[in-house]
Amino acid sequence: MTATQRKTAVIIGSGIGGLSLGIRLQALGFDTTILERLDQPGGRAYQKRTPDGYVFDMGPTVITVPHFIEELFAQERDRAMLGEPDYPPHVLGDDARVREGESGGPRTREYVTLVPILPFYRIWFDDGTYFDYDGDPASTRRQIGELAPDDLAGYERFHADARAIFERGFLELGYTHFGDVASMLRVVPDLMRLDAVRTLFGFTSKYFTSPKMRQVFSFETLLVGGNPLSVPAIYAMIHFVEKTWGIHYAMGGTGALVRAFVRKFVELGGHIEYGRGVDEILVTDDRGQAVRHPLGKRVARGVRLENGEERHADIVVSNGDWANTYLKRIPAAARLVNSDLRVKAARQSMSLLVIYFGFRKDGSDLNLRHHNIILGPRYEQLLTEIFGKKVLGKDFSQYLHVPTLTDPTLAPEGHHAAYTLVPVPHNASGLDWAVRGPELVERVYDFLEQRGYIPNLRARLTHSEFITPDYFQGTLDSYLGNAFGPEPVLIQSAFFRPHNRSEDVRNLYMVGAGAQPGGGTPSVMMSAKMTARLIAEDFGIHASVRDGVPDGGAAAD
Repeated sequence: MTATQRKTAVIIGSGIGGLSLGIRLQALGFDTTILERLDQPGGRAYQKRTPDGYVFDMGPTVITVPHFIEELFAQERDRAMLGEPDYPPHVLGDDARVREGESGGPRTREYVTLVPILPFYRIWFDDGTYFDYDGDPASTRRQIGELAPDDLAGYERFHADARAIFERGFLELGYTHFGDVASMLRVVPDLMRLDAVRTLFGFTSKYFTSPKMRQVFSFETLLVGGNPLSVPAIYAMIHFVEKTWGIHYAMGGTGALVRAFVRKFVELGGHIEYGRGVDEILVTDDRGQAVRHPLGKRVARGVRLENGEERHADIVVSNGDWANTYLKRIPAAARLVNSDLRVKAARQSMSLLVIYFGFRKDGSDLNLRHHNIILGPRYEQLLTEIFGKKVLGKDFSQYLHVPTLTDPTLAPEGHHAAYTLVPVPHNASGLDWAVRGPELVERVYDFLEQRGYIPNLRARLTHSEFITPDYFQGTLDSYLGNAFGPEPVLIQSAFFRPHNRSEDVRNLYMVGAGAQPGGGTPSVMMSAKMTARLIAEDFGIHASVRDGVPDGGAAAD
């Protein structure tokens, strides 16, 4: 493809999904510009450096499926590799997971250092016992035997059935874009046969009688915005995604991975601008005239920035919040499917209170791991309060991340950097976070100190700040302050989840947590590949570019 023939693309937002698609569009031969509202890349994966020497990843910290990352770093201009297998043989099998040393593939290592994290999570129960979740069947059986011996046989059945869901739902259907009803109806019989449409908590409860084991094998959907009591059991596949490829960490934090993606994007000829918020997506009819009603042909022509400047492009992609993309940036006259009524009626994921703090080491070892899940005394009741009643409960659960146990460079010498994430209702709750935020922070600090997770925390504390749903609604421009996009319930999954190719406006696309397949770092990278394939199809990209492989061959781990 020559320079004079190249199509242009504008991507709104530089989250992991937007950067992944930017890389893929450059490989497809587009000239791509990413417009980021904030002062640096990442979106939800923004990384903050403090004057007193701490580095905090403000968003995602759990990295899995390293070959998705390797595939992005293997991209080359005009060689998009979209015809290559999504799961080549070398990334499958019992030996696919890297357990020590560097876990990134050869191209990844040119940009960023990935290392495996074991255990994946230490899961603390309210009685002080814990479960080290590491994906190793022998270790899992041993710990079940210690904590809930009556559930050993149930685990074997769960393991077999979760594997079947993983093989069908992730390996075979993971990259399916459900753009029409027929594509969904074709898979319904299989999902029914696998019992993958009942709720995840109901699914796990078939196999485990112990409340602890039910929690261990259902909590993970909270990390992608899903209520275990409501999400479909297709999410049982997360157990096998982690078991197959492990949990990993980018040295320097997730921000180091974001910067590596930016470097790759720029090397491929892409252009990224910061402080460039988008006010409106420009839409006309097919003759270039203003759209007066949502029944005619509507075409995306570019964007208007918050400063009034217009940028025209052949395609526009939103890596922003799905609801606010349609509600705030596309005129109502251009929307039929994604009308105000439909968008506002969609269920949004919960939000978060996240505390970023630094503290002095005291010479003793923390009885914590890199990733810690600290469960409160109530599980089902607490989830109902967060997602259903939208109130703050008398207790809480949290995800405590202590990356300096792996990477001391994120804090001054002799200190730890940590963040703890507490699921809370989104802003439909009406809670005043200016009041409730500081109160909850104090309760969390009291809990961590009094329960002995971080002894004498207040005396050792050297840095403290936090974000609430107001940060998600304001800084990140998420509708109602949601943290993960539309809630992944059954009626908002597959065909019923927002489409990566806009149903309303030609040449407008979505990528990221608000699109298919959903939230989480591997899913948003999958979303980018799915959207790239749709764009290649819509623009008739020649097979030599669409399926072209770099001279060194396809991505390898």
